[in-house]
Amino acid sequence: MKIKTILLALLLPAAVHAKLNVVATLPDLGSLARDIGGDQVNVTVLGKPAEDPHYIQPKPSYIVALNKADVLIENGLELEIGWLPALLDQTRNPKLRSGAPGRIVAATDVPVRDLPTGPVTRAMGDVHPHGNPHFLLDPECGKIVARNIAAGLKRVAPDKAAVFDEGLAQLLARIDAAQAEGQKLLAPFRGARVVTYHKSFPYFVERYGLVVVGTVEPKPGIPPSPAHLATLGDRMQADNVKVILQEQWHDTRTPSLAAKKSGATVLVLPTQAGGDPAATDYPATVKLLAEKVAAALK
Repeated sequence: MKIKTILLALLLPAAVHAKLNVVATLPDLGSLARDIGGDQVNVTVLGKPAEDPHYIQPKPSYIVALNKADVLIENGLELEIGWLPALLDQTRNPKLRSGAPGRIVAATDVPVRDLPTGPVTRAMGDVHPHGNPHFLLDPECGKIVARNIAAGLKRVAPDKAAVFDEGLAQLLARIDAAQAEGQKLLAPFRGARVVTYHKSFPYFVERYGLVVVGTVEPKPGIPPSPAHLATLGDRMQADNVKVILQEQWHDTRTPSLAAKKSGATVLVLPTQAGGDPAATDYPATVKLLAEKVAAALK
């Protein structure tokens, strides 16, 4: 009996202090989890910063990571619908099932934009039936997501709740500071008209008071025709559009054709943490995006 008691005493500290294995689908989610969890979490991120989150290529190593995970953080709103379900089908981990404590959906309680008002068909392009999933470009939404992640980590490891609460508080303060700096930088440009490549920036432009007058894609995910680019170029010239905003995974040659007539700049933005040396984490990415857009609008 004494031997069993000793062995139990030796094993309990290891169990109590074991780090949570967290898998995040996207770099921003991984960044938030690291800041909240600190040294109590090991975080693996599946998508790369410059990789289109709609079309991440699954790898066998992802299945290994998911099988070992205590927690899975996904964006939600079907952003990962093209690749995550197939990975989970090959994963034998009950902790990650839909509705399980370890399954964290970042989109929970986010005020979603662009909700379709009727049936969604392929004729509409790659429209997300549950709304626009690019909410992390708004730091206020980022704060909601951070709270969701903290709540999920506490469900799985309630004994570490104090650590997660402290990490969350520090993270929210940093996001607020980054957003305040962004508001200051972009305040002179409120009402400025911009064009975007994909319909990824509604949350960003609303937060900072910019106005989108067109997109390079005529419909989400649909390549533009020469006629569409010509019409868009005319609109940009008429509205004095100085910048086209696009993510790192799109080719710049197509938007450059629309920008040529008006003399606009095609601004390639690191929209996820780690996409630029200065975008070291989510708050730094929030600040960097505002800096780059403000500089392009001058």
